Amino acid sequence: MTPTLWLVVPAAGCGRRMGADRPKQYLTLGGRTVLSHTLSRLHAAFPEARLCLCLDADDSHFNPAWVPFRDWRRVDGGVERVDSVINALEAIVAEEGDEQALVLVHDVARPCVDAGDLARLFAVVDDDPVGGLLAAPVADTMKRDDGAGRVARTEDRAGMWHALTPQGFRLGVLRRALTRVRAEGVTVTDEASAVEALGLAPRLVPGRRDNLKITHPEDLALAGRILAAQASDERSIGHEECR
Repeated sequence: MTPTLWLVVPAAGCGRRMGADRPKQYLTLGGRTVLSHTLSRLHAAFPEARLCLCLDADDSHFNPAWVPFRDWRRVDGGVERVDSVINALEAIVAEEGDEQALVLVHDVARPCVDAGDLARLFAVVDDDPVGGLLAAPVADTMKRDDGAGRVARTEDRAGMWHALTPQGFRLGVLRRALTRVRAEGVTVTDEASAVEALGLAPRLVPGRRDNLKITHPEDLALAGRILAAQASDERSIGHEECR
């Protein structure tokens, strides 16, 4: 039998770098919240998946109507991302007896993730003993600073990738990895880093560069333009198929 697919979406952050009056997942793009866009993208690709949505316990902005999934549950977020994801994994363990269940973790602030990328990632990690992540090869020249605002050196970009999301791993592996790094006080910024700390090597699955993470104020307008361009492309493809 095919293992259950679980989606974990950490959405408990406050988005301080946005400087907005509410967390960035509740800012709007085309009249819809970022959270609504993101969940809709995931649902279109995986309509039968089971969702764990990590929200701040005191979140007053959330509206359940934004969740298109039939099978979903709300989980309290933690102080850091790793805490939120661990909370979600513990909730999954309470329901799921199979450590081989597949878990995809996706940033709520990535509403532009492409359906083709989601399908390709799933196809890879569903058949991989370790798991993997969407990523994009680095195209820019990379500079290392000296801590004082000047260039210390130029880094070789060969073999360098930008880590994106979703990132997908087996439930047992991911739970063990995140629990370990938290217990050891190791700072990680994504799930793949924790799995790497176990001595494992996640697969890099090439993804589109427009899988933008909304972090700074200018990113919101850029995400809006990306969504509009993607919608235009989809209409053009649909028109060609009907001819």
